[in-house]
Amino acid sequence: MDLEYNSEREHLIIPEYGRHIQKLVNHCVNLEDKEVRNTMAKAIVNVMGNMQPHLRDVPDFQHKLWDQLFIMSNYELEVDTPYPKPEKEVLQAKPSAMDYPKSASKYRFYGNNIQIMIDTALSWEEGEMKDALVFTIANHMKKCYLNWNKDTVDDEVIFSHLSELSGGALVLNDKEKLSDSKDLLRKKPTKNYQKSNQKQGKKNYRKR
Repeated sequence: MDLEYNSEREHLIIPEYGRHIQKLVNHCVNLEDKEVRNTMAKAIVNVMGNMQPHLRDVPDFQHKLWDQLFIMSNYELEVDTPYPKPEKEVLQAKPSAMDYPKSASKYRFYGNNIQIMIDTALSWEEGEMKDALVFTIANHMKKCYLNWNKDTVDDEVIFSHLSELSGGALVLNDKEKLSDSKDLLRKKPTKNYQKSNQKQGKKNYRKR
């Protein structure tokens, strides 16, 4: 007995509908009577809709089914359709290539958000609010640097990078003291650790 393998069968354009639906579409394309084709095309669309009942509430569900019917016919089906017939060139057109995002600076370990924060600070008027923002940015830069390099880092390095990334507009005084490295790298206690501390505290309180 000769066995028929799927690899030797006709290619399924939309495999989700199976080979029987594809054969019905092929048969519909070859029908000579247009009225018969119209009747059969509507019947095929109804069967396709019954195969995907979970999509009935999706907007333009019927439109999608008719588009898929034409796609499975390789755009050769000639029937009256309630929707515009899809164009093969439009659906198969390749999208334009997207530009790969480039880092805002050569210091990639800071990330692009740091540059956005610096640009925001540059747009602010001089005053205490701007000074506080610049100091916060410097602390965040130090934290980012330490995440990239677990060793310690001098504040002067952060001040130099901040000045460079801001085009020399944001300059912190050498007397400014950023947060200590150990504080920036300190991990927050986990929920289990917090719960154990709470339970221990309750036990100590009861003993009193």
